Amino acid sequence: MDRETDDVLDLVGPRLRALRRDRGITLADLSTRTGVSESTLSRLESGQRRATLGLLLPLARTYDVPLDDLVGAPRAGDPRIHLKPIRRFGLIFIPLSRRPGGVQAFKMIIPAVPEPLEPTPQTHDGFEWLYVLNGRLRLVLGEQDLTLPPGEAAEFDTSLPHWLGSADGGAVELLILFGVQGMRAHVRADAPGSSHGEGNNV
Repeated sequence: MDRETDDVLDLVGPRLRALRRDRGITLADLSTRTGVSESTLSRLESGQRRATLGLLLPLARTYDVPLDDLVGAPRAGDPRIHLKPIRRFGLIFIPLSRRPGGVQAFKMIIPAVPEPLEPTPQTHDGFEWLYVLNGRLRLVLGEQDLTLPPGEAAEFDTSLPHWLGSADGGAVELLILFGVQGMRAHVRADAPGSSHGEGNNV
């Protein structure tokens, strides 16, 4: 086994752990879905067990991702990035980063709806930065109810109850940087103290 293959396999465990935690699945749930024992899954994620095709195939089916995404295998000779949309809670997430752990980048699409939805705020660990590309975003954050047009940005601690939706029922497209375990993404387009910058920092 060559060094490049070793390097690829060494990253499989952290990638699998990050993917499972991102999906909110426990080792027990994953074991039930894949038929692979919890101890084997735990050892696989920690790097104590080498990844094999027999272990990765049921994981790829469960996560509904290509096998290449689990091993992070480079697509030789093809510079194109093949993005696979993820549909959750009626929203569409397109992952823009492939590195396990740390800050994750997504393009998020909120589909158009006949009538604006009733907010259902949620909380989770982490910190989030977002930038509205198209449409009018409704951001409910704690007691605040804000509308962000295209070009506006916001950042907030996701341990606060929050909800993202369409402000007028139309489709919304935005970029999101999400940092797990309270990692903060310091990205601002304006100098501190400007009126536009103050409006963007929630």
